Amino acid sequence: MPFSTIDSPKKYFDTALYTGTTATQSITSLNFKPDLVWLKSRGEAQDHYLFDINRTATKALSSNLTLAEQTYSDSLTSFDSNGFTLGASTRVNKNTFAHVGWSWLASNTTTSNTSGTITSTVSANTTSGFSIVSYTGNATSAQTIGHGLGVAPKMMIIKNRSNGTNHWYVYHSSLGASKRVWLSLTNAEDNADASIWNSTAPTSTVFSVGADGGVNGSSNAMIAYCFAEVKGYSKAFSYTGNGSTDGTFVYCGFRPSFLMYKNTSTAGTDWVIIDTKRDTFNVATQELYPNGSYAEGTASNNVDILSNGFKARRTNSAINGSGSNYIGIAFAESPFVSSKGIPVCARWFGLS
Repeated sequence: MPFSTIDSPKKYFDTALYTGTTATQSITSLNFKPDLVWLKSRGEAQDHYLFDINRTATKALSSNLTLAEQTYSDSLTSFDSNGFTLGASTRVNKNTFAHVGWSWLASNTTTSNTSGTITSTVSANTTSGFSIVSYTGNATSAQTIGHGLGVAPKMMIIKNRSNGTNHWYVYHSSLGASKRVWLSLTNAEDNADASIWNSTAPTSTVFSVGADGGVNGSSNAMIAYCFAEVKGYSKAFSYTGNGSTDGTFVYCGFRPSFLMYKNTSTAGTDWVIIDTKRDTFNVATQELYPNGSYAEGTASNNVDILSNGFKARRTNSAINGSGSNYIGIAFAESPFVSSKGIPVCARWFGLS
């Protein structure tokens, strides 16, 4: 049982639930100043909205759209010491409607990174394995971009901020540099030629791109969210479904607070997000879909959240199709074994 690196995951990632007011309100339930905030209305069909420190407040991207970056002055108006402040926008703060915000800590600042052939601006947290990377594309093959993590990221999500026709590209280590999926689509995995990842896996200092406009558009502003694995805190997982209600168990090394996953074998399957703020007990059934604007859905017998991972409880293709391959990422609620080697069962009884 590997010891955790992070004993207090809520210092780096957390989920906030709030009710919209269509008036200025501050969400103050976090234990950190977030650098990436992902907002979604739970109660109605509404786009997803992502804000980050590199692009600054009010500048939004939508994971379910190819739309270029938009400025909404009354949306997320500031990143605060214990959360974030919202304006009156019905996109993120509609009166009486339930909303959710997922937040990550990077470094609360940005620095120039010259490790790659393209200079990037980076907000990186090497403890939690998360960095936000902005850069300007040059439509040239075999380019590298510094990510600032010090270890190779296992999952990356990239969007062309300037071009409204490019989808969100996803790299996952289990697929390798010869495959890609799209966060904004329900497509199965696709062969990624050298124009996407340059047929090269990320290293401890840089990730590689080709000349494709989705990752390296000419003179286009780009954003990349890079995730490395951290023991007891984060896991870029993959698994094969077994088509049974006694489904595949996926070991994470922690109790997940957030899961995002996708069937990469079968076209027409949504990305799914589950978290333990919206589902406080098993079976977890409250789903939101990064590729769609849909309101929160309820799936019967979906996932059991366990002390050291999760277990599929459905037979359908979204979570556990027989023989289908799945990828995803998880963040911890609590580590299975603390940095001192104390297992979760002992911590339940107050031992530390």
